[in-house]
Amino acid sequence: MTINNTMPSINNFLKGFQDNLPGMKDFRHASRLYLDDNYKLMPKQKFLFHVVISTDETLFFDKFTPPIPTELNMLVKSCDLPRYNMNLTEKHQYNKKVYIHGPISYEAINIAFHDDHADTVNAFWKKYYEYNIADSVSLNDDLTISATKDDYYDSYEKRRTNKFGMDTPRQRKKPYLRSIEIFLLHKKRFTSMTLVNPVIGSFNHDSLNQADGTGIMQNTMQVMYETVIYKSGVINKNTVPGFASVHYDHEPSPLTVLGGGTNSIFGPGGIVDGVGSVIGNIQSGNILGAILSASNTYNNAKKMKKKDVKAELKGLAKKGILEVGKQAGTITNPVGAFAIGAIGAGVAIASAKGIADNKNRQDSRILTNPVINTKDFLSANEAYNLVTTDSNIRDEIASGLYYKDIGSRKGLTVAESDVEYEGSTDSVKTVYTNKANTDIRKLVTEGYIKINRKTQDVSIATEKAVL
Repeated sequence: MTINNTMPSINNFLKGFQDNLPGMKDFRHASRLYLDDNYKLMPKQKFLFHVVISTDETLFFDKFTPPIPTELNMLVKSCDLPRYNMNLTEKHQYNKKVYIHGPISYEAINIAFHDDHADTVNAFWKKYYEYNIADSVSLNDDLTISATKDDYYDSYEKRRTNKFGMDTPRQRKKPYLRSIEIFLLHKKRFTSMTLVNPVIGSFNHDSLNQADGTGIMQNTMQVMYETVIYKSGVINKNTVPGFASVHYDHEPSPLTVLGGGTNSIFGPGGIVDGVGSVIGNIQSGNILGAILSASNTYNNAKKMKKKDVKAELKGLAKKGILEVGKQAGTITNPVGAFAIGAIGAGVAIASAKGIADNKNRQDSRILTNPVINTKDFLSANEAYNLVTTDSNIRDEIASGLYYKDIGSRKGLTVAESDVEYEGSTDSVKTVYTNKANTDIRKLVTEGYIKINRKTQDVSIATEKAVL
């Protein structure tokens, strides 16, 4: 038998996975799973939840009155979700294993509360404790306990205290704890799980420690239940009781249009933002919000002075010129990279005279914009806004720049260049991520980089790699 001593090459392997061929994909393929269809398949966050504990306050004279029930729900620190055990039994059927369902078991869950200064959680436990167990009701002070502890087993007539343990006036079919509903919140929607007929299996106060100067007190209870009911829908005051109703600030921020807005053109709460807010409110049917947005925008526009408008536009222009300055060594004509307003495709945008040009401008070159499909792909400014806010897209652009400068000159494929870039040093990656920020407008304008408007997939024009 001949032994193959040839070491396989990763470059040879990657040649089978070039553009437009099925096979190995990079992280961009996986990112689509969570970004497509308005983040439809993005995982839910653990910290977005709301618990509603429903109690029967008619059983007590000292009822919990609003907002105490809602505050109790807000003090839930952490909560387990329901767990199920199908109790499968393994059987052998003609030497073949089969599994038979047994009775389903609903596993207990734990709920942790903040131990608040108002004793809201302790008051809830005290009610449950006194309703189900008579000990705290009959033996409620040290003197009574001391005087009666030795007559527990005397005859009924001789005992001073006649109720203890579960000898309570608890009414059948009227439990104090009626239900516990756990709401998972996500994208203005909810998924709820209602624990039916819950009972508290155990309740634990926290431990104390003078050496722990940063610890926070909490109470923990274990809950058993009989079954679970599932629901889902849109979050509002009717579907999620008590959510965002107590101790929440509903006033709009003063930086937003509804909060008054700001005296600027392009800034947050400014004129452009106000116009967009009005249009958005009209489209969503919020007529009152549209009227308020329009009123605030109109008032802010009247307050603006001509010198302030000039200063803001001057600042915008200065910022654009600084971006051009960062690209001075790579752009053939820096003037062509800066413009305010739309420029028609194929129209001459600058006429530059280089060092080698003669006085008669015989060697002057007119730079023109290539025809850019802004219907399917992002424009230069849109691409810049995306790259400066999305680190994943910025890394893809940086990898494409590395291919343009290094990989293409080595004769590597795009996939091979990407692998080499991923294995490069942090300093090299920093250089190209910075270039991605500064050069993205030029790359899009030249047609070297295309970013799909719907999927945000980045395409690299390999034929322009040597530009």
